Amino acid sequence: QVQLVESGGGLVQAGGSLRLSCAASGRTFSSYFMGWFRQAPGKEREFVAHIRWSGGSIYYGDSVRGRFTISRDNAKNTVYLQMNSLKPEDTAVYYCATGLGGSSISRYAYWGQGTQVTVSS
Repeated sequence: QVQLVESGGGLVQAGGSLRLSCAASGRTFSSYFMGWFRQAPGKEREFVAHIRWSGGSIYYGDSVRGRFTISRDNAKNTVYLQMNSLKPEDTAVYYCATGLGGSSISRYAYWGQGTQVTVSS
C-alpha cells in the first residue's frame, strides 16, 4: 500500500512560478519512478515528467521541457515539480503517481488525489 498526497497548487499569473510537492507514505521501491501527469478539462491525462527514486532517468513531456523541473528528496519521500514560465495552457489538475515510469498511465500503480493549478492571462 502506497499513499501519495499532492500539495502546492493554486492560482498564478501567466509567467509566474509554482512548486508542487508529492509526499509518499507506505512501502516504496527505490528502483521505481515517480511521475507527474496533468489533466485539463475535456482532455486526456498528459504525461509531464518522471524521475527514478534513486535519482536518475529524468524525462519531460514536450510541452513542459525547459520550463518545469522534477526533483526528489529521498529522506522526505517527497517529489517536487518546479513550474516556471507558466502559461494558461498549463491549467490542469496535476497528479503524482508511482510505478514503472514512462509516459503511459498504465505503468503507474498508485495515484494521488490531484492538485489544481490555474494560470490566468
